[in-house]
Amino acid sequence: MFTHLNKGVNKAVLALENGIILEGKSFGAESERGGEVVFHTGMTGYQEVLTDPSYRGQMVVMTYPQIGNTGINALDNESDRIHLEGLIVKEYCDTPSNWRSEKTLAQFLKEFDVPGISGIDTRYLTRILRSQGCLRAVLSTQDFDPQRLVEKAKAIPVMTGQNLAKCVSTPQPYEFQEKDVVKKPKYHVVAFDLGIKKTILKRLALCGCKVTVVPSSTSAQEVLNLNPDGIFLSNGPGDPAAVTDVIQTVQALMGKKPLFGICLGHQILANALGGKTSKLKFGHHGANHPVLNQNTKTIEITSQNHNFVVDGTSLQGKADITHINLNDQTVEGFWNRERKVFAVQYHPEAAPGPHDSYYLFNQFCQMMEQES
Repeated sequence: MFTHLNKGVNKAVLALENGIILEGKSFGAESERGGEVVFHTGMTGYQEVLTDPSYRGQMVVMTYPQIGNTGINALDNESDRIHLEGLIVKEYCDTPSNWRSEKTLAQFLKEFDVPGISGIDTRYLTRILRSQGCLRAVLSTQDFDPQRLVEKAKAIPVMTGQNLAKCVSTPQPYEFQEKDVVKKPKYHVVAFDLGIKKTILKRLALCGCKVTVVPSSTSAQEVLNLNPDGIFLSNGPGDPAAVTDVIQTVQALMGKKPLFGICLGHQILANALGGKTSKLKFGHHGANHPVLNQNTKTIEITSQNHNFVVDGTSLQGKADITHINLNDQTVEGFWNRERKVFAVQYHPEAAPGPHDSYYLFNQFCQMMEQES
């Protein structure tokens, strides 16, 4: 549907590829950005969402109605920049009251030229995404022509087939340093940066790991030359099947060292084992997804951010399914003892989210201990 749009002070417009136009108020950069729109169901953690590289190429609808009331602080950043393309909220709070706040959310968005729009009926928009699936869109404070905006949205590349991990990976290897961790490292982990978050590195360090972070383009031999006790595959954006170079590298590493993958790393490990991945209708994005651990018969409330999923039937005879999503019964984890591989689809470091899944980092350390 089209509506007549008049340019006004602090005006912003969101145009979906299906022709729906939503008007609101700008609270971020005066800019125009496009991407795939997804919704996030967490009540807190918008700063971690903004700085999560897994959101590259996407705009996020926050389903919690008021966003911005805790402000922004440097300690909660998951990377050195904002990665998403735009932020869509019901109500924006420009007067944060958190004692840790250093700046407003609007100031943070403006630093990285990212637009934000408030005054949107986020329940309505979320229902559209649930029924129609993820949609491409343009968020603009500059162009208010409905037809032109919709055409721009339709011209945005679809997520399937995009290798975005290479766009967010570190260009050079580095050793992670965490000043708050005093434990002497017992294990050496090489972590592939496919869009890695700071808190993941911190959790590995807290478990007694020295962590060497390497680019996604690192070869298997280069990894083995570092003589690690274990190899970690991080979260990240885009289509896992398109990350063919990392899939081939992982195939060469399987069976040589313990491998632990999360999110995109989980999907890449599945592809490396001969499994298949496909795109979900609207993905899993939030800090409240229930997952059943089939080994312990316990339920974990998990933090998730992914649009692709592993086909469970494609792993038959290749790996054992260990975790299942209780909302839609999709695969959330698997392992292959012989090839020293285990992985989960969610974010066990809980940034943002509950701490139910911290045990997985200890499980990784136990695997490295057994191999030493």
